[in-house]
Amino acid sequence: MHLDTAIENALARQRIVGAVVLVARDGEIVYRRAAGLADREQGVPMREDALFRLSSVTKPFVAAAALKLADDGTIDLSAPVTEWLPHFRPRLPDGTAPDIALHQLLSHTAGLSYSFQEPQGPYRKAGVSDGLDQPGLTLEENLARIASVPLAFAPGTRWRYSVATDVLGAVLEKATGMPLPEIVRREVTGSLGIRETAFHVIDESRLVVPYYDHKPAPARMADIQAVRFMDGEATFAQQRIFDPASYPSGGAGMAGTADDVMRFLLSLRTSNRAILAAATVDRTGPQAMTQGPGWGFGYLGAVLAHPKEAHSPQSPGTIQWGGAYGHYWFLDPIADLVVVQLTNTAFEGMAGMFPRDVRNAAYKDFIRS
Repeated sequence: MHLDTAIENALARQRIVGAVVLVARDGEIVYRRAAGLADREQGVPMREDALFRLSSVTKPFVAAAALKLADDGTIDLSAPVTEWLPHFRPRLPDGTAPDIALHQLLSHTAGLSYSFQEPQGPYRKAGVSDGLDQPGLTLEENLARIASVPLAFAPGTRWRYSVATDVLGAVLEKATGMPLPEIVRREVTGSLGIRETAFHVIDESRLVVPYYDHKPAPARMADIQAVRFMDGEATFAQQRIFDPASYPSGGAGMAGTADDVMRFLLSLRTSNRAILAAATVDRTGPQAMTQGPGWGFGYLGAVLAHPKEAHSPQSPGTIQWGGAYGHYWFLDPIADLVVVQLTNTAFEGMAGMFPRDVRNAAYKDFIRS
């Protein structure tokens, strides 16, 4: 199969250390494979039920919880964040403090940013956490740091990937009076029978070792590891998820399995169909180019508007995103094709050749074969 070839080539060329890849067509799993190593130095093979630090694969779970709470009237997506977080008032460079609406947090149009996108910028100087680092940091302290930095633009006027989902998590906690992990369990994972994906590690013996791009082969991450990415730098702290004092990052804090991520995505076809309808609406316009030409952004991830511009076999309305630890997923609602690809190699598994090769192979094997 083309998928087998794509995986084997990536392993042979040492672009990744290990991966779990699942493909579903018409709601049924048609391909599953665990390949490579979960721990290269100890020779531990990858297994299908391996646990991964999910990084930004956390975001759609939290966004789905927010959409369900909006549906039952607990929150209003058009309301300002200050309704729940009155002290969260980041300002524009001119000193004004515009309202940020909840839907702008979901669509990453709030004017916020990420430290990894600006290594010498104000977020870095203010000590803002991206949700991957700084074990023991509280949510209240991180919110204060975020609010101390000027907004990058007026809310609603542009798109920029950001800590917005962490702020959203704080809103959900205030609105419900519950910790974010309990909210996600009640609204999303519990009802779907997802038991191994959470804001803590269910079974440490199945947690993969993380690696990062390096030549001639990926390097094993240190306990605290800075990794260059494009023009920025992300800092990973492996122990963060084990520190109970660390705030539950709505944008990057969960760990889980490929099967659980697939189960969640497949639920968007059926029991959570209303969430899928909301997720596939491009709320930023393709000019945002959130994954390059042809891509906008909705509430769960990037939304494909123009496949030809994107040079993609995916259908219009496809949603996709990834995770910094080395992950990628997409849901094509027209072809009814879902791919989940979790690796232990940052950033190749998220933004290198591997996710593109897996995507193209899935269409060759199951759509255009």
